[in-house]
Amino acid sequence: MTAGHPPSPWQDQVYELLKAGGITQFAYVPDAGHKRLIERAIADNEVHAVSLTTEEEGVGLLAGADLGGRRGVLLIQSSGVGNCANLLSLIALGRFPFLALVSMRGDFGEGNPWQYPAGRAVEPVLQAMGVDTVRVDRAEDVAGVVAAAITQAFQGNRPTAVLLTQRLLGAKAF
Repeated sequence: MTAGHPPSPWQDQVYELLKAGGITQFAYVPDAGHKRLIERAIADNEVHAVSLTTEEEGVGLLAGADLGGRRGVLLIQSSGVGNCANLLSLIALGRFPFLALVSMRGDFGEGNPWQYPAGRAVEPVLQAMGVDTVRVDRAEDVAGVVAAAITQAFQGNRPTAVLLTQRLLGAKAF
C-alpha cells in the first residue's frame, strides 16, 4: 500500500471470501501489505488472529488447524517465504491443505535494494516445495484469484500461495 492512501475495497472482499471459505485461523507476521486483513481478523470474534514470531510458525499452525478440523491462511511478506522453506516439507509430506497470501516486495517500483533478492526467490522457493503460485497485479482480479485459491487449497488439496504484487499494493515510499 502506498503511504497515505486508504485500503482499497478489494481487501474487504478478500476477507469476506476467506471467511466464506471457512477460514477461521489467520496466522500473520505484522505487515503493511496485509494491514487491513490483519485488523479485520483481530476485530472479528469468530476467527482467531495469531501473531507469529517468525513466518515458519504459521506453517505448523495451519497444519495444526487442519488436524483440529479448521482452515487457516498464512499472511506473510515475500521476505518471510525463505524462512518457511524447510517447514513447507511438512505440508508436502503430511498432505495438509495450505493457503498463503504473500505481500510482495522486491518487484515493481521497489526502492529498497535489500528486498530484491528475496522477492526474486519467492516463486522458485514455493514451487520447489510443491506450492502452486499465482500473481495478482490488478485490484479487479484479486477476488477471483483468492476464491480460486481457496478452492484449490482446500478442495483440490493443492498447496497454494497468492502473490499480491507491488503493482497491486503499491511500492512503499522511502
